[in-house]
Amino acid sequence: MNAALPRLAPDRLPSLGAYLPALPWTQPRVGIVHLGLGNFHRAHQAMYTEDAMLAAGGDWGICGVSLRRPDTRDALAPQDCLYSVLVRDASGQRVRVVRALRRILVATEDTDAVLAALRDPGVRIVTLTVTEKGYCLDPRTGGLDLGHPLIVHDLADPAHPQSVPGYLAAALRARREHPFTVLSCDNLAHNGAALRRVVVDYARVLDPELADWIARAVAFPSTMVDRIVPATTDADRQAAAEALGCVDAWPVPAESFRQWVIEDRFPAGRPAWEQAGALLVDDVTPYETAKLRMLNGIHSTLAYLALLADIETVDHAAGQPDLRALLHRMMTDDIAPTLTVPPSFDRARYRDELLARFANPALKHRCIQIAMDGSQKLPPRLLGTISDRLRDGQAVDRLALGIAAWMRFLSGRSEGGAALELNDPMAARLRALAAPGAHDPVAGLLGLHEIFPPTLAEDVRFAGAVRRAYDALGRQGALATARRYAAL
Repeated sequence: MNAALPRLAPDRLPSLGAYLPALPWTQPRVGIVHLGLGNFHRAHQAMYTEDAMLAAGGDWGICGVSLRRPDTRDALAPQDCLYSVLVRDASGQRVRVVRALRRILVATEDTDAVLAALRDPGVRIVTLTVTEKGYCLDPRTGGLDLGHPLIVHDLADPAHPQSVPGYLAAALRARREHPFTVLSCDNLAHNGAALRRVVVDYARVLDPELADWIARAVAFPSTMVDRIVPATTDADRQAAAEALGCVDAWPVPAESFRQWVIEDRFPAGRPAWEQAGALLVDDVTPYETAKLRMLNGIHSTLAYLALLADIETVDHAAGQPDLRALLHRMMTDDIAPTLTVPPSFDRARYRDELLARFANPALKHRCIQIAMDGSQKLPPRLLGTISDRLRDGQAVDRLALGIAAWMRFLSGRSEGGAALELNDPMAARLRALAAPGAHDPVAGLLGLHEIFPPTLAEDVRFAGAVRRAYDALGRQGALATARRYAAL
């Protein structure tokens, strides 16, 4: 941190007018609690919410909750929760200071403070970006995993929860007269319905009457969120300091594109997000399916192939001719035909926009960040498309290549011998099954029914396609295999 510069703080704002919207700002009271305070929320929902307040007013300040680590609180608390977003594309960088975040709590340090914030009647919405693993889902049933360690803890001590379902159920119990709306912002199919189910499942074990009330009275709208937000680096901190003339301990880099599609069900009210560019709709499903399959599925495929080929960042990977040709072919021929979208949705235009976004040279989005939690991400990102194509009697070879690349990634080494970090809740089991010398890694991994439903894993068309791609990657390497599969 540059000791010669002052810290970003409220008294610096008058000198930072160039980095603030030219609209009057009144400090809002907290109206939203956000669980999972990471870079994505700060560059996405927090900015939309601030823009909505600037456009239409309202007390929608955000209390952010870090569920596991104090890093964000420790960085931003001395700045009165102010931070900057570095918006980057090929044309350059634009900096924005965000003021919507009003308070930060750390759940592992003060459970009671988090519950008190959730129980505050002034809080009308609870938003979440906790990633797929934060829902404690049982992949075989789609409901709550009652054997999950956090759920076991919470059911034994519900007054001191550690899980997302535990926190929400404990808070809603105290909000029977004025329930808040629960808004998932994670990359999960039907995320509102999925969250509703795990919260109701959890509550039903403790109090069936509470579960019935939550199912009947609490709104869980679904959303689709989209913005590429890399992890923050020291170079980003230096860039923020140079622009602002003061130190921001945790700025957020982001692309200029952003999108938020929201199911419009908010009994307790909401910010005027539509005035900030969000799309409020009756049904999010077509948008979320398009995004999960076209963006996220392709992102995962690209990341695993790139890491095998010792390519570290998404822009370099998307600029590699063989990988780009593969992605274009997958989106055009394999994924886009499976989408059911409104007539106004132009599949080819969406494909080309995504390829341009991936190639953004200013972001330096690390492939290893996308590769995290593959066991949780692959089912909604790739397996749905594969199942649809198999149902219709169509080939799945290119889609299976993404699965095979993940399997090769799990072995822990790139083609050049570099170590590949595995950050996944199933890491130990995955490493054991995929380790060099393991007996039949493909069969072993396909046998994980938490990831691959038995009907899919036992489909000889799918299993055969995965095995052929896995063997090709071992013989020819990622780039040559990508070139061959693009030409199929």
